[in-house]
Amino acid sequence: MSVLQRCDQVVKIIASPTNLHNAMPVNKTPDHAKLDRIVAEARRNAAERELSYRERALKLYPWVCGRCAREFTHANLQQLTVHHRDHNHSNNAADGSNWELLCIYCHENEHARQLDAAGRTGVPSGAGLAAGSTFQPFADLKSLLGKKS
Repeated sequence: MSVLQRCDQVVKIIASPTNLHNAMPVNKTPDHAKLDRIVAEARRNAAERELSYRERALKLYPWVCGRCAREFTHANLQQLTVHHRDHNHSNNAADGSNWELLCIYCHENEHARQLDAAGRTGVPSGAGLAAGSTFQPFADLKSLLGKKS
């Protein structure tokens, strides 16, 4: 049997009425109510996304990391994050003044720097430090020096 004869047999098997009947949906008319629900849900989800601060920030700012200047496209946009400059995630001004776009690496570095600063001072950075130390190492130095003479 030649290759062409074998191909013809395969085509006949695939195109047989029983195979076509099993592959085709029984109901050929679309369910318009279901399609309308799907479209309405997709539009509702898109509207909710537009209300999120991430979507607003992506519309306001160019898709470039504010630290390393890496540029982003639709293909890698998930790696671009919105950083709150004052570290308050509830502070989402409409003008975007509290946001900056950072790549995931620079964003992680920024939060690590904040945690490092908090570890050194005991207070998170930006939380306002106390007036100063109360320890005075040279407070009694004059009296100690006066005793020697």
